[in-house]
Amino acid sequence: MDGRAHGVVSDRLGAPPVLDVVDVVQEFRLRRPGGRDLSALSHVSFRVYEGETLGIVGESGSGKTTLARTIVQLPPPRSGQIWFRGHELTRARGRRLQRCRRGIQMVFQDPMGSLNPKWRVRRIVEEPLIGCAVASREERRIRVEEALALVGLPVSRFGQRRPGELSGGQCQRVAIARAVVSRPALVVCDEAVSSLDVLIQEQILDLFRRLRGELGLSYLFISHDLRVVRQISDRIAVLHCGQLCEIGPTAALFDGASHPYTRTLFAYVGSSERRFGGDMVEAESPSPLDPPSGCRFRTQCPSARRVCAGEEPRLRQIGPDHFVACHYPER
Repeated sequence: MDGRAHGVVSDRLGAPPVLDVVDVVQEFRLRRPGGRDLSALSHVSFRVYEGETLGIVGESGSGKTTLARTIVQLPPPRSGQIWFRGHELTRARGRRLQRCRRGIQMVFQDPMGSLNPKWRVRRIVEEPLIGCAVASREERRIRVEEALALVGLPVSRFGQRRPGELSGGQCQRVAIARAVVSRPALVVCDEAVSSLDVLIQEQILDLFRRLRGELGLSYLFISHDLRVVRQISDRIAVLHCGQLCEIGPTAALFDGASHPYTRTLFAYVGSSERRFGGDMVEAESPSPLDPPSGCRFRTQCPSARRVCAGEEPRLRQIGPDHFVACHYPER
């Protein structure tokens, strides 16, 4: 592997990644006296490969949604690089950036809020094709019908309905159809099932799995629900206060997480799951306005040592495709 991503993920059979996030830093200038910056992401690096689902987990405020928006350049990162299918998005402008963005689509948390309530379903799903300059009306019609059929909403029954005439699960299916109609390579799902009840969640997760197989999609699946992420993800990346502290195969993290934050986070999956020992120190999560030096978890870590206050830990390999950013990882 080249040195750009700090050895985060080994190359897989020589296949290039669909998405390569390299040392990304995101900061926001707050409009307050003193003009301090909010540190939202700190040197985040990872890769997503073709046909893979990478889950992104972390508590509220850890930077999950900021990461999703940064990937699609809304806004671009303060520093670092984001590569999509060999094209550097952070340097792309104008039409080149627009072409790259066609290959990355998003599905949001609130299905009702993400759809225009005045538009009919057919028009909602067709909109990305108009933005992609698919000029032929007939081609757009065919692709809209195909997309709606893929998500289980035949256009003959649902094409003329408006979002207010649909259930929450049906609205999310429309949002998924809108995402896949432009034939992307990567779909970013930002809490895409968190507003749905458990039964509908399972149906939407099954839909995501089926579309991945049929369309060859890759997913970046962001969620606070570890149960959901465990079901759908091939690998999991754990964010804490804007830092990527661990990334590895789903089974490896649930069976033997190495970072103390990951171990504590996964301990709350549920009583039927294996629970990890080791409790956090009783301390508030660090503020993104004034993060601690070195490891951002050290103020809550039961085994923090003096060296943790020095250099920020970088991801290092501890197993097959398993990397941890900790000075003293659990083995």
